[in-house]
Amino acid sequence: MPLFSTPTQFAALALVFVAGWLFGLASHPGGKKWKARYLAERDAHAAVKKDGDVRATAAEKRAVEAERENARLVKDVEAARVAAPVVERAPVVGRDAVVGRDTVVDTSRSGALSSARPAYARPAYNADGTKRGWFDFDQRR
Repeated sequence: MPLFSTPTQFAALALVFVAGWLFGLASHPGGKKWKARYLAERDAHAAVKKDGDVRATAAEKRAVEAERENARLVKDVEAARVAAPVVERAPVVGRDAVVGRDTVVDTSRSGALSSARPAYARPAYNADGTKRGWFDFDQRR
């Protein structure tokens, strides 16, 4: 059997709901605390939004200035094309025992000359034009 089945029971239920709503409104403290919290949250949100807008406009200005500087530098480089620097080689020091050729010391660079790894990443494509896979662990080039 359903809980509410007659019109009288539905009317009593509606009367209890309305009475509870009126009692809740009558016992409410007035809402000053909640209004103050709401206004504080609204002001904090407005301040954060304004700060974000200021940062976004500053970033946009920096980006425009960087693009302008980049265009100026590209224009300067195109205007002043320079030949590649000439590498001075030291005189022959001796003969290489393994290969039988003369060893030449490059004086234009400092630091280790033989066992240094290149400063650039490996290319994404192999010499034959195929793309390397994620787990392609072949010898380093």
